[in-house]
Amino acid sequence: MTDYSSLKQDLSELSEFLIALGDKKRQAIIIHLLEEKNCGGLQVTSLVEVTNLSRPAISHHLKILKEAKIVNFRQEGTKNYYYLDHDQTEIKKLQLFLEKVVSIMKESDNS
Repeated sequence: MTDYSSLKQDLSELSEFLIALGDKKRQAIIIHLLEEKNCGGLQVTSLVEVTNLSRPAISHHLKILKEAKIVNFRQEGTKNYYYLDHDQTEIKKLQLFLEKVVSIMKESDNS
């Protein structure tokens, strides 16, 4: 029998990460950071140009992405450079959750 309480717990632990990924503006930021993967990070002004959002809006989205451990930053003097965080813990948790769901769905198909 499937342990759905474990799946509920997994999903609960992933909720902040999923909320961060679910917003189209944050998705645009993530994609742009992926496109610029060889750079040392991007400043808010670069992200403003790409997303057509205001500086405060970009800062708000970056805060959410940092809290979800998707984006990190480094400082050079007074400048912040944002980049994709290399900690893949949350991505691996999501991957494991989806593998469990697919396994349950396969079991249902075979019943």
